[in-house]
Amino acid sequence: MTPLTDPRVRLAAGTVALLVTAAAARRGRVGPGEAAAFRAVNDMPGWLYPPAWVVMQSGALGAAPAAAGAALLAGDRELAARLLAGGTSAWALSKAVKRLVQRPRPAGLLPGTRRRGREPTGLGYLSGHAGVAVALGAAAFPRLGPGGRALTLTVVPAVGLTRIYVGAHLPLDVAGGAAMGIVIDAVLSLASAAARSERDSCRSLRLESARPPSAPEPTASPSS
Repeated sequence: MTPLTDPRVRLAAGTVALLVTAAAARRGRVGPGEAAAFRAVNDMPGWLYPPAWVVMQSGALGAAPAAAGAALLAGDRELAARLLAGGTSAWALSKAVKRLVQRPRPAGLLPGTRRRGREPTGLGYLSGHAGVAVALGAAAFPRLGPGGRALTLTVVPAVGLTRIYVGAHLPLDVAGGAAMGIVIDAVLSLASAAARSERDSCRSLRLESARPPSAPEPTASPSS
């Protein structure tokens, strides 16, 4: 197991990134670096909106049951449960974090923000779309082939970029959402490993109890 595949390492790294981005977002202002990164994506041409909207759906709430359904059709019930739990948890937790951090949407912090599509409501930090996309991608990645992994590595970051492009989130919002997705997947991975270990232990105990007792070794009769 490498550091990247160790869920304990991912949990620690994701938690640190989540806390750092949340602390920065609570300051109520946008730094020059974050503003420049936002403008670079948000000012891209308007004709990109239709394909951006399609990519953005990979981080919507509906992506979780859709991905779980695809896993079920492929015969992977464990992955289906993981995808459904991870995606819905990311969406729900993003709402709770928004209320804690209280960061406005980009238009409330940066004049001249380009807003595309449906007007976003609520608060900015963190991005639920980024959290859902990362949670789903991290869960599915180990079970995908080379083509699927390449597609995942392309689509997951693109979801965050599309949220900046439509004016719904600032870069820190997206980074925080991605960190939360990593944390959620790491927690589910640890829980799955613990449940698997418990099942293996119970199976071993059942096999041991079902095994017939060994016959006692015959004792040698005393010589006359």
